Amino acid sequence: MSTLLVAGMLLFAAATPHPAPSFADVSRRAASAREGNRLPDAIRLYRQGVKLRPRWDEGWWYLATLLYDADRYREAREAFRRFLGLKPDAGPAWALRGLCEFRVADYEGALEHIEKGLQFGIGGNADVRRVARYHQALLLIRAGHFELATHPLTVLARGEAEATGLVDAIGLMMLRMPLLPADVPEDKRDLVRRAGRAGYLHLARRGEEAGKAFADLAAAFPTQPWVHYAYGVSLLTSDVPKGLAELRRETELQPAAVYPHLDIAFELLRQGDNEGAKTAGERAVALAPGLFAAHNALGRALVELGELERKRRVQRGEPGAESPEDKERHP
Repeated sequence: MSTLLVAGMLLFAAATPHPAPSFADVSRRAASAREGNRLPDAIRLYRQGVKLRPRWDEGWWYLATLLYDADRYREAREAFRRFLGLKPDAGPAWALRGLCEFRVADYEGALEHIEKGLQFGIGGNADVRRVARYHQALLLIRAGHFELATHPLTVLARGEAEATGLVDAIGLMMLRMPLLPADVPEDKRDLVRRAGRAGYLHLARRGEEAGKAFADLAAAFPTQPWVHYAYGVSLLTSDVPKGLAELRRETELQPAAVYPHLDIAFELLRQGDNEGAKTAGERAVALAPGLFAAHNALGRALVELGELERKRRVQRGEPGAESPEDKERHP
């Protein structure tokens, strides 16, 4: 065969268009690659599939999860975004999108979308639910919302074995350090770990072990902020006088901290010491005038003492409403 003829045949072959693959063929090959654990091929084929059919929600889901498993978080985030445009009530996808955002340090977006996923519900995927709750707690701690982080950490502590990541998160929450575990300074790691272990035991309802761990923690770090507070709160269900003593020790170390005063007020209300609750509640309101819980504690104490209604009657100018103490102050 002449060179000219061969060249002509090759030119004809190159010029002959190959038929574009059908969506059915691409989707079949993508599923086969995924099921055969040929992840690079599966990712390539799912990309091709969603390009052929942009509203293919199953394709976007598998593409997103495969990219997530490959640690390609920026690409996965975009794929989850496209999937959620088609399935906006898919809780697992919101949670996984938030986890991608956590990995690329978009912490505000991560918290918003993880919480949205938990609100919609994760379904039967226990692993995604556990990881989502853990990262929700980390993000709340980092943002300084320590009280809000208590719930997810409690759920995890009561359902999970003791683990370093969980212990460190609880330690940061207990010590009110707005950090991620990876950002804890080296000289604070032992403190955080020990506080976290005591807190884990408390949240896991292992009271005797928690008591010993907290006692050891307070002895080792007697002036560390929030150690006596955490110890005191843990004692209120088993040894109220000792718990109150630890809370009062915290008020000595941190006179401007509102939560020790607030917990003292609520505990004294439970004990029927309304005068003491009033004093603690007044201090809490003075320290945090915008905090509803502080006004709630003080208001309950005033109601129990009969002072709230008396003050309202004085304000309305009703005769005989003033107490002897009021008359002495306002002759």
